[in-house]
Amino acid sequence: MLRALSRPLTGLVEKYLPDPFVLVIVLTLITMGSAMAFQGSAPVDVLRMWGDGFWSLLSFSMQMLFVLVSGFMMASTPPVRKLLSWLASRAGSAGSAIVMVSLVSLAASWLNWGFGLVVGALFAKEVARQIEADYRLLIASAYSGFLIWHGGVSGSIPLSIATEGHPFADQIGIIPTSETIFSFYNLAIVAALVVVIPLVNRAMMPPADRAVIVDPELLREEEVEETGERTPADWLETSPILSWIIGLAGAAFLVVHFAGGGGLSLDIVNFTFLTLAILLHGTPRRLLASLDEGIKGGAGIVIQFPFYAGIMGIMTASGLAAAMSEGLVSLSNGFTFPFWAFLSAGIVNFFVPSGGGQWAVQAPVVMPAAEALGIDQARAAMAVAWGDAWTNMIQPFWALPLLGIAGLRARDMMGFCVVHLLIGGLIITLGLTLL
Repeated sequence: MLRALSRPLTGLVEKYLPDPFVLVIVLTLITMGSAMAFQGSAPVDVLRMWGDGFWSLLSFSMQMLFVLVSGFMMASTPPVRKLLSWLASRAGSAGSAIVMVSLVSLAASWLNWGFGLVVGALFAKEVARQIEADYRLLIASAYSGFLIWHGGVSGSIPLSIATEGHPFADQIGIIPTSETIFSFYNLAIVAALVVVIPLVNRAMMPPADRAVIVDPELLREEEVEETGERTPADWLETSPILSWIIGLAGAAFLVVHFAGGGGLSLDIVNFTFLTLAILLHGTPRRLLASLDEGIKGGAGIVIQFPFYAGIMGIMTASGLAAAMSEGLVSLSNGFTFPFWAFLSAGIVNFFVPSGGGQWAVQAPVVMPAAEALGIDQARAAMAVAWGDAWTNMIQPFWALPLLGIAGLRARDMMGFCVVHLLIGGLIITLGLTLL
C-alpha cells in the first residue's frame, strides 16, 4: 500500500517541485504579497523588512555550513570510514539497509539534529556502496530521522524554556525538560516514530525494475596520496605533528568545557567534529583534501539562507506570523488546542524554518492562549516544537546539508518524505492530544 502511495507522490514531486533556490524565491514573493494584502504593510516597508532581515542569519548560516563540512571531514577519516563500512556490511539486503539507515538517523537526530543530518547522509552513502538499494529512498530514510529532532535532547524550544532568563520567563517561568523532552507523552511519540518510520521506509521500497541504483564507484572519495618530497612546505603538510598539537589542544578545551558544566550546543558539536577530523586525518594535507570534497555540497546553504532570513524578517516585523498563529489557535478549545498549535507551527515553519526564530514569533500568541484555556504550558510549547519538526519533511531548507553530501536534488527524495509527513503527523497529533 505504501509503495503504491509513494510512487505517484514521488512522480508529482519530481515533476513539480523546483530547485530549493527557486522555491525560496517563490516563498519570498508570497510572503511579500501576504504582508501587503493581509497586514496592510506598504510596499516600501515590506522591502525594508526584507532587506533588514536578509543578513540576520549570517552567523547561523556559517554554523550550518560548518555542520556539513566538519561532519563530512570527520566521517571521511579512515577510522570512521571503516566503522561505517562495517555497519553497512551488516545490512545484507536492501530492506534491512533501509531499516538500518532509518534507525541510525533517528538515533543520531534525537541526540543532536546537526549530527543526525550529517551521519545519516554519510551512512546512507556507505550503504549504497555495498548494497543495491534505491539511492533516493536511502537518502530519504536518512532524512526521515530528522522528524524527531525537536522531541530530542537538542530541541531548541524545550531547551530554551528550561534555561534561566529565557525571553518568556516572566510569562511562563522555567519549564524543566522533565515536563517536555522527558515527559511520558513526548517519549511515547518518539518511541512510536522510531518503530513506525523504519517500517514505513521499508514498505516504500520500489520494485527492482524501478529502483534507482547508483554506481558505487561514483560514491567513493579519492584517497589522498602523500608525496615523497621533502621540501619544508611538503614536510609541514604531510607531518602529523602539527595536527596532533592543535587537535589535542581542541580536545583539552572540550574537556575543560564539559568539566566546567558546559553543555552541548551547535558550536560545541562543530568544534568536536573539527577536532576529531584533525586528529583522525592525521596530516593537514589529508584534512584539506577532505575539506575540498565536503565544501562542494555547501553552495545551497550559502545562497539560500539569506533569503530565508529575509522571509523571517517580513513575517516577524509585519505581524504576519503572529496573525497566522492567532487565527489558527482561535479555532481551538481545551481538547483541540495542541492540534491547532501543532498545525499553526507546521505552517509557519514553511516561512520561518528555524526553531528558535519560530518560537520567538509564536510564543507570545500560543502561550497566553494556552493559559486562558487551562492547557499545560509544557504541552503547548511541545506542540509548537513538534509542528516545527513536522513540516521539515517537505521544507527543503534543512535538507540542504544532507543533499549536498548525497549529491541529490530535493525533488529526488521529497516524494518519499510526503509519506513521512502524513504518517508522522498522525502519530504526533494522537500523542499530543490523547496521551
